[in-house]
Amino acid sequence: MLGVYFTFAAVQGDYGLFRRVEIAAERDALSRDLAALSTEIAEMENLTRRLSDTYLDLDLLDQQARSILGMIRSDEIVIR
Repeated sequence: MLGVYFTFAAVQGDYGLFRRVEIAAERDALSRDLAALSTEIAEMENLTRRLSDTYLDLDLLDQQARSILGMIRSDEIVIR
């Protein structure tokens, strides 16, 4: 009976094989989330740097102003 208990604990216990597989799958999912968030942070840092006081990207500024204000130039045509 003691052997059955230890076998069950080794397979389905808190430190068993199934729990190790769950932890590994969770680690992989969190690693993918971390990579996606790192990419998003790098993009945001790039946009922030391009609109900073030390470096100003006029094309990005124009794009942001148009997007936020919803305005166009008089010589442009908007297709929706």
